[in-house]
Amino acid sequence: MGEIVGILLAAGRGSRFDPSGRRSKLLEPAPTGRYAGKPLAEAAARNLRDALEEVVAIVRPVDNAAQRRLHDALADAGCRLVVNERADEGSGTSLACGVVATAHAAGWVVALADMPAIEPGSIRAVAQALRDGHETAAPFFGDRRGHPVGFTRALYAPLAALRGDEGARALLITHPPHRIDVADRGVLLDFDTAAGLARA
Repeated sequence: MGEIVGILLAAGRGSRFDPSGRRSKLLEPAPTGRYAGKPLAEAAARNLRDALEEVVAIVRPVDNAAQRRLHDALADAGCRLVVNERADEGSGTSLACGVVATAHAAGWVVALADMPAIEPGSIRAVAQALRDGHETAAPFFGDRRGHPVGFTRALYAPLAALRGDEGARALLITHPPHRIDVADRGVLLDFDTAAGLARA
């Protein structure tokens, strides 16, 4: 059985960030974190790579110059790119795509590309919880559950079957994550909107 693999979900269109589609959210500079100033997705990818030996980034097919820049930035960060041809069907397909592409893994730590400030120590703690035998695991900052979320290989089948935009939400209800208390506010910090990014 292999190691714990990081999966970075970077195939969304970011329509809540800019409904016009003119700005690519994941290429906006990260306002905070170890890699502040780098594109959001690249910063998130580098945090994963600092914590885990193998990271795959799930991306959509290249259909414009911004997507090409995103692919290049993630490759430069040390990710293996996996193209999800069904990205428009929702984030569930991207998670399934990543799990199937890394079927050798002992488990997966799943991170979001618009969360650039998660400390590698928090990521390593999630991976260690999986190694310690927990089926799922997640960091908590205070009373709030954050990201990334870990899944053991025992959940391969339901993860590989995910569809739509719900992601693994239902799976986390039937398999509540092991709680890891962290002092890392980055586990909660995502940027869904341009206003939120500007405030940061």
